[in-house]
Amino acid sequence: MNNNDGIVIGIDGGGTSTRILVSDLEGQVLSYVNAGPASIHKDLEAKRHVNEGIIQAVQLADRQLGQVHGLAAGIAGYDSPSDLEWVESLTDVEGLTCPKWHFNDAIAAHYGAHMTKPGIIAISGTGSTVAGITEERHFIRNYDFYHYAASAARFIAYDCVYEVLAGQTDESDSGMVNVILQHWGVDSLDSFYKIAQVGFAEDRRERDRVFGELAPVITDAASEGSHLACKVCDHAMDQIKVGIELLASAFSSDNVDVALIGSVLNSAYFQEGMELRLRSGRNKSFEIIQPRFAPVGGAVLHALNQLGIHPDKRITDNLESNRHAR
Repeated sequence: MNNNDGIVIGIDGGGTSTRILVSDLEGQVLSYVNAGPASIHKDLEAKRHVNEGIIQAVQLADRQLGQVHGLAAGIAGYDSPSDLEWVESLTDVEGLTCPKWHFNDAIAAHYGAHMTKPGIIAISGTGSTVAGITEERHFIRNYDFYHYAASAARFIAYDCVYEVLAGQTDESDSGMVNVILQHWGVDSLDSFYKIAQVGFAEDRRERDRVFGELAPVITDAASEGSHLACKVCDHAMDQIKVGIELLASAFSSDNVDVALIGSVLNSAYFQEGMELRLRSGRNKSFEIIQPRFAPVGGAVLHALNQLGIHPDKRITDNLESNRHAR
């Protein structure tokens, strides 16, 4: 096989969508595909989404499946060995016989953010996790401690809606409440309460999706001074801070880099709030850094690294020149 034609595939498989990046062995991006959800917990068609996305990405790169040297896939919902069967099926494409590395999507996010260096990532978007790689190369997550920061988009929306239905609002919340009612297609709290009494929506995945779409409404309302939105968002950030400090205790250094990832944490209110909270860390000093690469770029670097190709400046510069990798 001509190595000049060799490629690797990086996959960031999330609960909302799947990002697939194909690069050559020097980090030059040849194609990018955005496909449907990769988690069977969010979409029963996950295997089809990822399978078809892989085939499309290789075709767009003007390559053949036999030219793929390695595939690295970070998959949301891959949390235990029992998940491996459905996770491996996502990349089970006929003719794709290269080595494949599957791992939780937090590893891809960390690899992209910290470029193999020690540090912590906090993710809040469709899902939520706090993960770190220590100086001793140990990968740890808040899940390992049975800690969970309920800061994903849908959880913020659930918390806010429950408070609204319980009557815990004031005049500062009126604009947000009106948008919530419009989102659910009702014109009064009484009508919304009737929808809530029967569980909002019969299908859990559909219910979570509709709630998740409300998160930007709530984070924007917090920035605009809604007391309820601030209360909900502040509670989520406090939980994230606990997760970060919990993991930071495993680091030997007194200074720990933290990257904030995901639509919720990248909102203006959360960015400002997390910066203030991490300034007051008691056990460690934290520095918030901007991720060098997006998780899908991290997956590509992981594949290259597994093949023994060190991600030197030439490779990282090539990868960084593509907007989908950043």
